[in-house]
Amino acid sequence: MRIEQRGQDGFELRSVAVPAFAPALLFGLSEGSLLPVIVASTLARGASTSVAALIGALLGIGSLITNIPAGRLATVIGERRAMLIAALITALGLLLCVVDIGRGTASLFVYGLGILLIGAASSVFSLARQSYLTEMVPMRMRARALSTLGGTMRIGMFAGPFLGAAATKLDGVTGAYLVSLVAIGGAAVIVHRAPELELSEEHRRAAAKVTTGRVLKEHWRVFITLGLGVLLLQAIRQTRPSAIPLWASHIGLTPADTSIVYGIAGAIDMLTFYPAGKVMDLRGRRWAAVPCVMIMGTSFLLMPLTHGFVTLVLVAMLMGFGNGIGSGIVMTLAADSSPAIGRLTFLGVWRELADSGAAIGPVILSVATGAAGLGTGIVVSGGVGFAAAAALWTWIPRSGRGDAEPSLAHATN
Repeated sequence: MRIEQRGQDGFELRSVAVPAFAPALLFGLSEGSLLPVIVASTLARGASTSVAALIGALLGIGSLITNIPAGRLATVIGERRAMLIAALITALGLLLCVVDIGRGTASLFVYGLGILLIGAASSVFSLARQSYLTEMVPMRMRARALSTLGGTMRIGMFAGPFLGAAATKLDGVTGAYLVSLVAIGGAAVIVHRAPELELSEEHRRAAAKVTTGRVLKEHWRVFITLGLGVLLLQAIRQTRPSAIPLWASHIGLTPADTSIVYGIAGAIDMLTFYPAGKVMDLRGRRWAAVPCVMIMGTSFLLMPLTHGFVTLVLVAMLMGFGNGIGSGIVMTLAADSSPAIGRLTFLGVWRELADSGAAIGPVILSVATGAAGLGTGIVVSGGVGFAAAAALWTWIPRSGRGDAEPSLAHATN
């Protein structure tokens, strides 16, 4: 797939492919190889099923509590240094995950601390990478750049479990952590060699003075309107990983069949990220955001009507397509809405909204399922998608499009 396109400003997207996208790919691979072994690792340390679920949730909790501090950190020390620190923290977290101190509370505490650090580091890395790319890329190609960033991360997340599984055949569960460690090390090397953003000292000093309170005061209308739409979008997105396996089990599919269904949906998801960004740049953000959540909402409504492997695969493919055409939309809307001075602080608050939605989505499914059954729970989750469509249609600016605009910074060696 060609991702280059030269404009009158002479910028080509492929010129930032290695420094911007390669670390995201490797970071996604690192996390993807880790995710499937968290439950097995916690159970091996003597955890109950509920404790294993709690430790797995520490990834999201680490990200949630770090979003706003991550914005401040990257503002003070710069995006590139922040990403290097995030890689170092991830490596430390992975080392804690493989420390063998037997079974029991102490072992689970050390392991949980490692997972929490990895989640916190992912917030720092993602925020800094988003800001770095936003500054480097002209406005006319912003959505393509950010959708490609999201797409490369998804490719890494997709490939990671397969590499991790191969490594576990050779070295047990530890092999998956080694794959993750090698991937994050590769990301750190590329970030270290990447060009630094050149911003004036005046710009940096002004940005450092922007507090979270000031951002909330000046941009509260954006957060409670467009931010609500993003929260709902993330809610339905993060319900997918629970809804597909739960319904597959409900209709009697084997774990192997469920993995195939989920893998096919993931493949469809990955194929659409760059066209989605191009549509957003040329036609406007609405043209991707609203269809994204409407298609996902429709697929949730259709899921309870499936009763076998083939029909569930078709619905999962529709769900993957819907999610794929919204690749990068959360980051693009954040970049469009953010101020030039204090961008990272704004992005930290925005990411907090998005992560809150990601946490709320599975809870909605769980509560609705407990009250009225799985089929109803999935339908209710589908309704979240239509609510997101209404919010995004109402509050995404009609002129939201990648019109030509100079970047605030340029790269320098």
